[in-house]
Amino acid sequence: MVSNPGRRAALVDAGVEVLAREGARGLTFRAVDAEAGVPLGTASNYFTDRGDLLRQIDTRLHVRLAPDPDVVAELMTRPKDRSLVTAFMYDLMARATRDRTGYLALMELRLEATRRPELLASYTKSVRGDLEEAMEFHRTAGLPGGDESVAVLYLAMLGLLLEHLTLPGVLEGVLPGVSVPEGLVQKIVATVLPEGEEAGG
Repeated sequence: MVSNPGRRAALVDAGVEVLAREGARGLTFRAVDAEAGVPLGTASNYFTDRGDLLRQIDTRLHVRLAPDPDVVAELMTRPKDRSLVTAFMYDLMARATRDRTGYLALMELRLEATRRPELLASYTKSVRGDLEEAMEFHRTAGLPGGDESVAVLYLAMLGLLLEHLTLPGVLEGVLPGVSVPEGLVQKIVATVLPEGEEAGG
């Protein structure tokens, strides 16, 4: 395998674009080469097969969609209450909306994992790791609610992100007077963490 980190990163990002636009069936080395604007055959020098490329896309997306440490540091200066949890959920929504292509590629990875046992194992491990990391962060930060609250927030926000980034019309006006997605984020947090919920509750 060729070792040029910059070229490899560019090819993986090109793979993200192809995956989000064409789905897993369209994710070929030829398509990645074309998207990256490199000579045909380049991707095959960097990835052993499509499974390798998919795993590297998974790793790359976790970097692209990760919270900005400076944003987290600023948020953590605020009172550790429900409004802070809401702010973190707003940040999650903003990151996914800014990198809609990346988030759509993550969804495509989920679908492809149902067809490829080796990807299912690695992708399940990475997503489960994200969830456990979120629980640990919530506990360490002293935010209201416990692991159960984080799990329910995860499930609710996953559903909101899915609809907002794929079929936004489904949610428009579903709750009169509640904006999409901001108002729905508030509703989710208020439902999962009723007023007065204590940290670790």
